[in-house]
Amino acid sequence: MANHKSDFINQLTARGFLHQCTDIDALDDRAAASPLTAYIGFDCTAPSLHAGSLVSIMLLRLFQQCGHKPIVLMGGGTTKVGDPSGKDESRKLLDDDAIAANMAGIKQVFSKYLTFGDGPTDAIMVNNADWLDELQYVPFLRDYGRLFSVNRMMSFDSVKLRLEREHHLSFLEFNYMILQAYDFVELARRHDCALQMGGSDQWGNIVNGVDLGRRVREDQDMGGDMGRVLFGLTTPLLTTASGAKMGKTADGAVWLNADMLSAYDYWQYWRNTEDADVGRFLRLFTELPLDEIARLESLQGVEINDAKKTLADAVTALCHGTEAAGEARETAEKTFEQGQLDDGLPSFEIPAAELDQGLPIFELLVRSGLAASNGEARRLVRGGGARINDVAINDEKHTVGTADANADGAIKVSSGKKRHVLVRSI
Repeated sequence: MANHKSDFINQLTARGFLHQCTDIDALDDRAAASPLTAYIGFDCTAPSLHAGSLVSIMLLRLFQQCGHKPIVLMGGGTTKVGDPSGKDESRKLLDDDAIAANMAGIKQVFSKYLTFGDGPTDAIMVNNADWLDELQYVPFLRDYGRLFSVNRMMSFDSVKLRLEREHHLSFLEFNYMILQAYDFVELARRHDCALQMGGSDQWGNIVNGVDLGRRVREDQDMGGDMGRVLFGLTTPLLTTASGAKMGKTADGAVWLNADMLSAYDYWQYWRNTEDADVGRFLRLFTELPLDEIARLESLQGVEINDAKKTLADAVTALCHGTEAAGEARETAEKTFEQGQLDDGLPSFEIPAAELDQGLPIFELLVRSGLAASNGEARRLVRGGGARINDVAINDEKHTVGTADANADGAIKVSSGKKRHVLVRSI
């Protein structure tokens, strides 16, 4: 492990979280001297976060475990604007009700990873709508707009790439980085927050906030952490070894909320990790000792599957609980290794009258969530990827009905070798 002064920076570097930092040595000194407060922002664009946000969540968890205070910033205000970072087009604008509903869903996940409370290192959750919604436009421009350089903002990747590709960038989106920078100033004022963290695509926005803090210090007589240096830190852009975006699959997002993705499907996602990613994912997404991770990632051949199961167990236990992780593993082993039909598989209910009459297999694949459209389902059948009770069905018009149910009244419907649903009648 690197020889830094603070446990946080040592752990950060040893586990692969560190990509960029505005001043790593000064931050290390601060983190070693006394508890530090840091935040990461999460916009409310969907009713759940997905596995692509897990690096940030685990970073906040690591930060707290090293004796510091994390802030989860809900973007109730910034979601109304839309972050242009990494986007070729504007986000769909959501109304207040949709943002509130998404926020309620997102909040559920954090209590699994962080300890919230009133203690010096207990996490807190705040909503930037509390101050952004109250801003008066002209006073804000006079007090803060003059502190931003448009020349510099034009050089940030979130702006430059959109303009180079001649993709539309609205003035609304152009303001996003200003509001994110202002968030940092407000959190420093309100909570003595000295560090903003985020993914590598947020580097320009984060540096903007650090710079705004410096300009505000010079412009005003600020107390607390606003009287000291602010810091920015980013994590690496995370893709799989084959280049796929983290948290996305061909079947959709790998959601963290159980009502959007079952613990079984979540476990399966991690079990199917590519060999080359096992060590890196164990360091980022589990709390296993580094020497044990080194042993696991050195396994060769079929033994690497044991490391993948360990990864899936640990990651699923954090998100869904130890019991759910154990049940997911047991279901997977029965389904794949022992060839049994297991009730732990995700299930889907269809009215008994419809099953008695029979449904075309392509329709059943769509309704059970194993295919996104009739066209995709038909291609799956023609390609030999659709199975009923582990028997391949090549006729897209094949009818599935009550006669296919086992003694417990379940029909096992499969897409490929890894995705299965039990269809039952109601």
